Formats: sequence, structure tokens, C-alpha cells
Amino acid sequence: MMKSGKQRRREIKAARQCRAAKAQQALAISPPLGFRPGAALAVHPERLAAYNSYGEPPFVARGWYEDQPFRCRDCGKDQVWTAAQQQWWYEVVQGSVYAGAVRCRACRLLRRQGGRPQNTA
Repeated sequence: MMKSGKQRRREIKAARQCRAAKAQQALAISPPLGFRPGAALAVHPERLAAYNSYGEPPFVARGWYEDQPFRCRDCGKDQVWTAAQQQWWYEVVQGSVYAGAVRCRACRLLRRQGGRPQNTA
């Protein structure tokens, strides 16, 4: 069945209004600008190493570092990469903004010494 131009424009307008309403609802759910959890530290983008990408890493877009849980690749223990450790890695050492913690401190030290970690996972 063919629709007139007027009917089609009405459908397009209704779809746009629906998308706008969903976008407003998403903004209402997301935290307000400037919101940071208690253990978070502010990101200083000017201190980060240059990265050639079209997008920003999630922590830069968010505006703060927050503790991130991870499982050690070698021993399998659950660990937390703290906001302070992330700030040191990204801003002081200027590590890659797309790198993250994968090993616990004990396994990193063992790896540096040339030892082989016991994989218990």
C-alpha cells in the first residue's frame, strides 16, 4: 500500500519524537555532570600520552578514574586496580591509555625476575 507524503512525514516525525524521548530518559538516568564516586580521582587529559584514535578511552570521557576489578592472568586471584594506580600509570608513567592491569603485583615481580608463576586457575 502506498502512503502519501503527508502520512510518511507524520511517521518520521513520530519516530523522531520517540528517539528524543528515549534520549531524555537516558540523560535522566545517567549521573549528572561533575559526579564522581568517593574513591575516584580526576583525569588530567593534558598529562596523558598521545594516542592516535578517533575516540576517547572510557575513563577520559567519564572524567575520572575508578577502581577496576580484574583477575590475575597468571595466578587467577581477583584483584583491584585502584584509581591511584591508574592515575600513576596513565599520567606519570604515560602508559598506553588502552592498556589495563592483567597481573597482580606478586606475579609481575616474579615475571620480572624470570621465574615462572604457578597457574592455579
